[in-house]
Amino acid sequence: MSMAKRTVALSREEFRQLVAQAVASLPSRVMERLSNVDIVIKARPSSEELAMAEIDPRETLFGLYTGIPLTKRSSSYGMVLPDKITLYQRSIEEGCRTKEEIQTQIRTTLLHEIGHHFGLSEDELEQAGYE
Repeated sequence: MSMAKRTVALSREEFRQLVAQAVASLPSRVMERLSNVDIVIKARPSSEELAMAEIDPRETLFGLYTGIPLTKRSSSYGMVLPDKITLYQRSIEEGCRTKEEIQTQIRTTLLHEIGHHFGLSEDELEQAGYE
């Protein structure tokens, strides 16, 4: 008998509330450095987003940072569109069994993508425990 992994499906509003809680839980010193960053929720990543993240289509992408990391900005940085952190609701839900796991994964994914905003590489984030 196989035990299929059961997924929890939240409404968009429930998921948005969990994201808002994760953002509210961030230390103030992190929040101060997140100016000009939008946090967006999408159901799933597009094929272009998977390619941008260098993710095989069979793998799961929970989040994506697009923008200019703080470490790459020069004095001429300005008048640009906001950086963007995208969280993929269905991908996160499918990787979790409970609402609590979803909440934890949202926070971990958010911190991972904020790490990219701060200029950290995938290796550095993995070493810090934010895979």
